[in-house]
Amino acid sequence: MTIEDFSSSLKQPHPPQGLPKLLEALWYDGKNDWESAHNIAQDISSAEGSWVHAYLHRREGDEGNAAYWYRRAGKPVPRISLQEEWKQIAIALLSEVK
Repeated sequence: MTIEDFSSSLKQPHPPQGLPKLLEALWYDGKNDWESAHNIAQDISSAEGSWVHAYLHRREGDEGNAAYWYRRAGKPVPRISLQEEWKQIAIALLSEVK
């Protein structure tokens, strides 16, 4: 799946079938459903899960909590827009999908 396909899927009422959980979290965030996105991300303890979790807290405006999760992810707190970071994370996660 390309980033364009993933972004286009936001027009649908449900995430694409078989979508990995972290991409599903980003999909819900893209639909402005922060709660569903956070519920998924907070249960994934990988570095990528921490990255998505950090982004979600940054989006929420909780900078301190976001900084903690960026540290857990091994990432600096970004200085780019939330939209740019969402796309950056999506591209990284999509590149891991077989």
